[in-house]
Amino acid sequence: MMDAEAFVAYRVGMPSHSELTDHSSPIPFDANRIGAAALYCSDGRFGEQVDHLLHNTLQLPRYDRLAVPGGAACLAGHFHAYREEEGVAEQLRFLLQVHDVRKVILIAHQDCAYYTQWLHVAPLQLESRQREDLAKAIRHVKRFGIDIEVAAYFARRTGEEQVTFEQVHL
Repeated sequence: MMDAEAFVAYRVGMPSHSELTDHSSPIPFDANRIGAAALYCSDGRFGEQVDHLLHNTLQLPRYDRLAVPGGAACLAGHFHAYREEEGVAEQLRFLLQVHDVRKVILIAHQDCAYYTQWLHVAPLQLESRQREDLAKAIRHVKRFGIDIEVAAYFARRTGEEQVTFEQVHL
């Protein structure tokens, strides 16, 4: 977490909204769909590492994204997440039908605040609960259709700046 002095220095270096102009991305648009979607936690600290896993390791460029607090936790049948479950399940069904998604990747990460703050999971039970939830979410997604491939990963910090992804099996 940034201290107050570092935050002020950060903000001073950023342009204000009134200074921003139109922006054209140097990345060319590719209209081809690849038939894959990923559901993961919206915690931005893991965003670039998740993209690296999906783009480079799993070879899934341009995957469809569902980033919500807790990621696949909402598909694991938690009472406190029933509204999120309905919404994410509907969004995922839409992607399966309209974007022809046939591969779904689920990702959870170490020390997820959604679990500790929203679901009130004790820190000592956190990782085992997340792995159980990934298994439940895999089964939930597979019920959407027989030709859907689902894989799950657990992201863990393995140093100050390193993140490792471990595949989670049923």
